[in-house]
Amino acid sequence: MQRDMVPGLYVVATPIGNLGDVTHRALQTLSGADVVAAEDTRVTRGLLTHFGIAGKLVALHAHNERGGADRIVGWIREGKSVAFVSDAGTPGVSDPGALLVAAVRAAGLPVFPIPGASALTTALSAAGILADGVVFAGFLPAKGGERRERLAQLAAGPWAIALFEAPHRVAQTLGDLHEALGDRDVVIARELTKMFETIARVPLAEARAWVEADDDRRRGEFVLVVEGRAVEAKAAVDPRELLQVLLAEVPLKQAVALAVRITGGKRNDLYKLALELKP
Repeated sequence: MQRDMVPGLYVVATPIGNLGDVTHRALQTLSGADVVAAEDTRVTRGLLTHFGIAGKLVALHAHNERGGADRIVGWIREGKSVAFVSDAGTPGVSDPGALLVAAVRAAGLPVFPIPGASALTTALSAAGILADGVVFAGFLPAKGGERRERLAQLAAGPWAIALFEAPHRVAQTLGDLHEALGDRDVVIARELTKMFETIARVPLAEARAWVEADDDRRRGEFVLVVEGRAVEAKAAVDPRELLQVLLAEVPLKQAVALAVRITGGKRNDLYKLALELKP
């Protein structure tokens, strides 16, 4: 147990599925905090019970975060330590937490990050998407002009794109991404760290059909990682010579994906050429 904790807000990452991913420091913090603020006290009570932790639980979620933040600021001023957790993963990443952290900082009080699991970084680590940068888009707007505008903004940038999606919208979102972004690959990651974890890389043109082909592929929590926009074609790069070099070092699919990014050529044309050149 962590005793005599410095008064302040402790933002604690919790497992996104596999409870073995909890950190020793997170358990110490949850054990030692005077108060544990949780997005859903039922979910967090299960986590605490699993690890034999008894703590004072209070609810702090999207609907009461602003008012709850004032209470927490008051407790910290009284000398209490407050741990905050979302249902899973790292708070503040498409979860409640940002307003709370801002309020505590505005009051001149300390905030201590307790890092750990995150669906975003977990998906990126297993995606194999080569990119100079990644834009995290969170959850897209559900529909309408705001959704189209966000997709147009994402399409304009050169970077890879990571976003979260719910199971009932994932097929529609994959179709919308293809329409907005064109011929790119997407990594579909679902149920990360859980029993039915799936990580698949498919062309966006085929992605909606892929998830609709099997009901199980539309279940669970999703992270989608889309490769970045291809660079402008460079006349100095001969696609045949480039593919010959790439095929000697990496698998065919990866060689084609790299060739698309480097030359700006069409994926189908480069794929056919790669098949001709493959030893």
